[in-house]
Order: sequence, then C-alpha cells, then structure tokens
Amino acid sequence: MSLLDVAAAVSMISGAALCLVAGVGLVRFTTTLERMHPGTKPQVLGVLLILLAMWLRNPTWAMAGPLAVTGLAQVITVSVAAHIVGRAAYQEGSPGDDGSALPAHDTTT
Repeated sequence: MSLLDVAAAVSMISGAALCLVAGVGLVRFTTTLERMHPGTKPQVLGVLLILLAMWLRNPTWAMAGPLAVTGLAQVITVSVAAHIVGRAAYQEGSPGDDGSALPAHDTTT
C-alpha cells in the first residue's frame, strides 16, 4: 500500500463523513436558514475531498481535468443556490422560521 493509497483512503473517509454530517444536519435542523449551512459548507468540502481521493487513486492529468471542473461547478452552484434559497426564505418569512433574521416591523402605526 503506497502513500497515495493511504492519502486517498483518508480523503475518501473524511469526505464521506462530512457528507454524512451534512445529511444529518439537514434532518436535524428545522428552519430554512438553519438548514442552509449543513447543506452547503460540509457537503461541498466532503465532495471536494471525495474528488481529491478519486484523483489520488489515479493521479493523471486526464483525470484531473474533469475532477477540477466538477469541483469548481460544485463550489459555484452550491453557493449561488444557497444565496437564492436564503434570500427567498428571508423575503417570504418561510414557515417554521422564528423570524429572528427578519427585520423588525414598526408596530406603532
């Protein structure tokens, strides 16, 4: 077993653990704004670690290109999607949210 195999195994296990934690967070949290974080941050890092593990198992330029494009697309699309979901939840006051992130309304009028 080479050093690359060990690095690939550690990367794969770490990535899978982060993806599992993200899934548990999506189930555990109740509001939209709470669910945004586990659905984006650990999930993206987990996918990137899994892509790294795939490259470490076959470290060629032919493998690096598609994996890099996949990782870049993951980073870009997840952040944009989280922004859109967060903005929609903020504007609509999504059900189940306690409203703490919403601006205070003037109740004197």
